[in-house]
Amino acid sequence: MNEFEIDKRQVRRAFSRAAADYDAEAVMQREVCSRMLERLDYIKLQPARILDVGSGTGWGTRQLGERYPAAQLAALDIALGMLQNARGHSGWWRKLFGGAKQGYVCGDAEALPIASGSVDMVWSNLALQWCNDLPATFVELHRVLKTEGLLMFSTFGPDTLKELRRAFDGVDGHNHLNRFADMHDVGDMLMQAGFADPVMEMECLTLTYDDVRGVLHDLKAIGAHNATAGRGQGLMGKQAWARLVENYESLRSNGKLPATYEVVYGHAWKPQPRTTRDGVSIIQTPFKLKA
Repeated sequence: MNEFEIDKRQVRRAFSRAAADYDAEAVMQREVCSRMLERLDYIKLQPARILDVGSGTGWGTRQLGERYPAAQLAALDIALGMLQNARGHSGWWRKLFGGAKQGYVCGDAEALPIASGSVDMVWSNLALQWCNDLPATFVELHRVLKTEGLLMFSTFGPDTLKELRRAFDGVDGHNHLNRFADMHDVGDMLMQAGFADPVMEMECLTLTYDDVRGVLHDLKAIGAHNATAGRGQGLMGKQAWARLVENYESLRSNGKLPATYEVVYGHAWKPQPRTTRDGVSIIQTPFKLKA
């Protein structure tokens, strides 16, 4: 068993339950989305169709609608509760600000229920870390894009919640956090999936808390539960909790407990297919050494 395999049913339930209060709690997600939107200022593209993968309550989708008012947008999320919340917000938003036509799709980024070559931009803010097979997910995102379409995304890198990971070390025999891909590995995955000219960036953002309960409360409030196969199935005991608190308290700085997020940003294009002089398509496959 892969202890880091994510239980998608658990993810659906957790995010659906968190939908009602998500916008009030998702400080990090909204900040990263805003920084992604700023990056669009340097990209020359007027997409007619946009797919927002992992759209949540639709805050980012609505920002894209303001930026591209003539575009058709599809908000896709694995959690039905998130999409229902997004639809509730979209009516008054459109009355006040106008903007793009929006549709809603409940689906998984690893098996998109979207036609091949049907969208000009795929946008995904802090959702890809919930995929079990990230290389295959990038192949899916490449599939639904039109030629010369743009993929823009953010996800978390390995140093995300490093303090919490360290605090859980030795507490029990269970896995407590997701495993996150390194930025350079993500860039390689993009190339192998068929994307061109990938641009990767990384920055660390740190939230601070008064106590350990605050850290865990924020994660639970946005639906970011531990959904890995190696998670514990019961409540944490008093002794384990005391050990966790003691470990985290050793990291206190300037009166606060830090929670670091390594944010990885990336964008890449779907290029024109390569062909020979005779018009035969050239298919690039990853090179593997034989054992």
